[in-house]
Amino acid sequence: MTPDQNYGEETLSAAGQTELLKIARNVVEAAAKGLPEPDCRPSDLPELDQHLGAFVTIHKGGRLRGCIGSFLPDKPVWQVVAEMARSSAMNDPRFSGVSEEELGEIDIEISVLSPLKKTDAPLSLELGVHGIYVKRGFQSGTFLPQVATEQRMSKEEFLSSCCAHKAGLPPDAWKDPATEVYLYTAQVFREKDE
Repeated sequence: MTPDQNYGEETLSAAGQTELLKIARNVVEAAAKGLPEPDCRPSDLPELDQHLGAFVTIHKGGRLRGCIGSFLPDKPVWQVVAEMARSSAMNDPRFSGVSEEELGEIDIEISVLSPLKKTDAPLSLELGVHGIYVKRGFQSGTFLPQVATEQRMSKEEFLSSCCAHKAGLPPDAWKDPATEVYLYTAQVFREKDE
């Protein structure tokens, strides 16, 4: 496991991060092998009972292989991670399901999210610290905080690309008061070094 990248306040201990990665790995392996979902309930880590949103990202050879998450803090974070790990492995519409043969080639990254905070000043975001969630009507999209730094985007590029490529909105929709823009932070950790 790599040291966590802190895109905001720290929420989970190293032990909590290790346990969530283990849960995600076990769920992905079971799904790829066509087995029932394993019992993931952690013991002795009350911090994993916090109700937090999370995204699970699967990489293969340094490239995206699946990424699905939930902002809704309506379940314990361990349960959100288990559900998002399965969805990321099997239900990301951009990819076919992860196969059993790929299991040794993938690595898993988890982003545990802070609550969303609506902003009327989208350019107040801090690149590499804030993720964004844009919404207008039934269209919405998000970029995790690490996207801006990985893609070397400016604030305007980060907002415009999320609107156009994730939410299906015009690139400058973030400037329109009818578009809601939310900021959030994430504690990001993964199984392997890049």
